Amino acid sequence: MSDVVVAANTEDVLGEVPVWDADAQCLWWTDVFRPAIHRLDAASGEVESWTPPDKVHSFALRQNDGLVIAGRKGFARYDPVSGAYELLHDPRGENDGTMLNDGRADRQGRFWAGTMDKMLKAPTGHLYRLDADGTSHAEADNITLSNGVAFSPDGGTLYCADSLLKTIFAYDLAADSGALANKRVFAETSAVPGIPDGATVDAEGHLWSARFDGNRVVRYAPDGSVVQEIELPVSRVTSCALGGPDLKTLYITSAFFRLTDEQRAKQPLAGALFAVQVDVPGVPEPRYKG
Repeated sequence: MSDVVVAANTEDVLGEVPVWDADAQCLWWTDVFRPAIHRLDAASGEVESWTPPDKVHSFALRQNDGLVIAGRKGFARYDPVSGAYELLHDPRGENDGTMLNDGRADRQGRFWAGTMDKMLKAPTGHLYRLDADGTSHAEADNITLSNGVAFSPDGGTLYCADSLLKTIFAYDLAADSGALANKRVFAETSAVPGIPDGATVDAEGHLWSARFDGNRVVRYAPDGSVVQEIELPVSRVTSCALGGPDLKTLYITSAFFRLTDEQRAKQPLAGALFAVQVDVPGVPEPRYKG
């Protein structure tokens, strides 16, 4: 493993959900609060940024160009390059006490996004599945702060953290229907600094989990045990993704959201995108088929 380096210093308020685009050899990610969508060209190091019409909490690449996003207004299609935006629907209905948060596409090309209680007090959140036909379905509930949506290499397991419980859960995922079953604790993480945030899975089925307020990413074996930790020079580590030509570059987003001036002075790189070379490659990022 190599040293952690700065891949791009975009000074994100809340950098999130890096997604590797293998076709274009670039990395996409969002700054939720600016708001912004960034794209890093891995070869040149150049970054392009766009201002979306909604705060983008998570997204997936679409099969037919552009992104499907989970924003403050609901699920939408958005093409940063052309500016085209189409709101699909808001799966929350009248439940304005929650908002969409972390999400990712599964191996079958469906998009999943969880919700969180805006006040971070009650387990009113759900985990939604957006199918290719544009319909959405609530597949899990009783969540306070949904984060870290990720999928096993074979697509049969969905991982999702309730950050405030400091616990990562696993579900059996039915390939055909997208139904979830057999919720169980994958890892109870209170012994590790911080709380679990965004996550990704490598080709060996190990889960990489970012630790918000924990200045690190942690690699968990399929049995939930900690096998590796990578420390970063910032405390608010938010999410991660494996990319690069050989899928062995671990990209890591960060934030300076709600850091005091004194804390920021000690973390001048808070909000940067980091990269580190790892030994085990990732799994190609699926695209949303809708």
